[in-house]
Order: sequence, then structure tokens, then C-alpha cells
Amino acid sequence: MVKEKKQGKLVLNQPAGHVENNESLIQAITREVLEETGWLVKVEHLLGLYSFTPSVNDDTYHRACFVCSPIKKVNQTLDDDIEEAAWLNETEILNHSLRSPLVKKCLEDYLTGTIYPLSLICDSHL
Repeated sequence: MVKEKKQGKLVLNQPAGHVENNESLIQAITREVLEETGWLVKVEHLLGLYSFTPSVNDDTYHRACFVCSPIKKVNQTLDDDIEEAAWLNETEILNHSLRSPLVKKCLEDYLTGTIYPLSLICDSHL
């Protein structure tokens, strides 16, 4: 988990970000996790696809969540917007302010064993 500021308040989130040009989804996940946590990981499974609209006139946020295994801690400065990366248990996560309800939903799905194969993803570049 990462601790980051949202509207001046410290919240928990899973590492997240965007896919850069000429980057596969798996490459983006690996890069974002490394940048935000300092950990090199192996992407193992798709956990799910999620969407969240905070209120009627707000943008809808889409999230693809993945299950990863840690490979090794790399000495690296974390992204500027990340206060801390931390390994937390379920209780610690749920007792903290979360960035969005999707953080809790992803955790619940993970704890119930919901996973999908990475073969569902088709990455093509022109």
C-alpha cells in the first residue's frame, strides 16, 4: 500500500498510475509499483476491473487491479506524491482513510481469492 495526500489528508491507495507511450500494461504496472514503492514485482494475475463515480457530475474513474509478488526491494526515492510505502494487514488498511471505495473493494476481492489470468489482456502496439 502507499500513503499519499488527497486534499491535504493522508490516505491509503494501491500503487497506481498511467500507461506511457509504447509501454504494455504489464510494463506500466511494474514501473508504477517500482516508482511508488521501491519494490520490483512480478505481475501474477488480474484481480478485476473497477469503476467509481464520486458524485453525479464528477468524472468516472476506472481501475484495473492486479495481484503481484514482490521480487526485491530496490533503493529508490519514491514518487513526490507518495509519503510512504507500507506492508499492511487487512485491519490496518480498513482502519485508515482510503483514497476511494475501490481500495476496499479490491482488497475484498483479493481476500476472497478472485483472480483472472493475465491471458485476458491483449496488448498491441501499432
